[in-house]
Amino acid sequence: MMISEKKIIGKFFLKTYGCQMNEYDSQKMAKMMDNIGLMSSDDFESADLIIINTCHIREKATEKLYSELGRIKKRKKPHTKIVVTGCVPQAEGEEVLRRNDVVDFIIGPQSIHLLPELVMKALSGEEFNKVNLDFPGMDKFDEIPESQYKNNIVANLTIQEGCDKFCKFCCVPYTRGAEYSRSVEKIYREALTLTTQNNAKAIYLLGQNVNAYHGKDESGKDYNLGRLIIDYIAKIPNLHRIFYTTSHPKDMHDELYEAHRTIENLMPFVHLPIQSGSNAILKDMNRGHTTEEYLKIIDKLRIVKSDMQFSTDIIIGYPGETDEDFEQTYQLMKHVSYAQSYLFKYSPRIGTPAANRTDQIPQNVVSERFQRLKALVDEQQRIFNQSMEGKTVNVLFERINDNKQLVGRSQYMHLVFVNMNENFNERMIGQTHQILISKAFGHSLLGEVVGEFVC
Repeated sequence: MMISEKKIIGKFFLKTYGCQMNEYDSQKMAKMMDNIGLMSSDDFESADLIIINTCHIREKATEKLYSELGRIKKRKKPHTKIVVTGCVPQAEGEEVLRRNDVVDFIIGPQSIHLLPELVMKALSGEEFNKVNLDFPGMDKFDEIPESQYKNNIVANLTIQEGCDKFCKFCCVPYTRGAEYSRSVEKIYREALTLTTQNNAKAIYLLGQNVNAYHGKDESGKDYNLGRLIIDYIAKIPNLHRIFYTTSHPKDMHDELYEAHRTIENLMPFVHLPIQSGSNAILKDMNRGHTTEEYLKIIDKLRIVKSDMQFSTDIIIGYPGETDEDFEQTYQLMKHVSYAQSYLFKYSPRIGTPAANRTDQIPQNVVSERFQRLKALVDEQQRIFNQSMEGKTVNVLFERINDNKQLVGRSQYMHLVFVNMNENFNERMIGQTHQILISKAFGHSLLGEVVGEFVC
């Protein structure tokens, strides 16, 4: 019996800004477009549909959208339709359409399941809703494909969305909505699809507050993140690595500590944002924890896994931050000695309480503090990387770079390069090997094969 070929109706171009959850949504949207007969294109000038998936966490990310739209307007085909998705339209609404007459319609992150219908109407000239920003009373994950558009060694899997914390600097509760956790079975089924059909060897479990996960199984039994990992994710065959991000200190729990103690393929690397080392600023931010409580979490994770490493987020120049507040942040960073740190200058987001504060910090002060803290975290990462020289790490290889080197990541998220030879070549992609680190750089490592195949 002959299988009919899919009818191709055009091409789409998709650009993604922001977090891994946006990357996850983009993969789903790409699969939807593939399902309706649109082929992916790396060139927006040849596309019949352009999708821009946006981020609203920082002002710079929002302005990137408007800059990109201006560039596209000058060079796109006359009939090409443009859709803006993600958190910018959810936060700014019809302002996106007002500022950019080139945009045909907008979709919020909770409504992306509407994309195929809207696209087909737009391309055929039918009437359609230009503004799609509702938080529908249904599970969007029921309406989006579980399979991915492309095979990836490292895959993202959203298990939780939204946030109930209402930190005063953050727009997530307003753009992603209240906390919502997917069912255990749906997560497990999609994880199996990622590993069996899409060849994933590492899975990132994603959520705005991923360790606030509180899903249920078919019997109605409650599961937190730790139990989900122990009872389900860790039992998936051929899954080399499990990560989760982003965690909130308030949502750490005993089962998650137990998962780190007992699950071998749960990696010894946790992204645990603190945002500030000042208790006064943490209270003002509405973070719901103190630095002392945060440091107890760090200590406990290092007890259950002796080689545990951490990354964090820090906001510099939050309204009202004094020199003393900043110094407390600096000292906390020195104390913890993070493997990686992500520093952000405070950026007012419209609609958040902190944006209305009158005690905004002058930009020259913010920049000075930023540079001082950046020097510290760069030195910490350099020291951490240099500590790997002469040691063996496990590296999952993901790709080959332009220099004909295999590229992968260690269990601590180092970027690792290995020169290829006749025995160690592209066949190693998707495999994990023991690698002896010969040279450390500021943000990467160079190694050579010494150990046996790990998995």
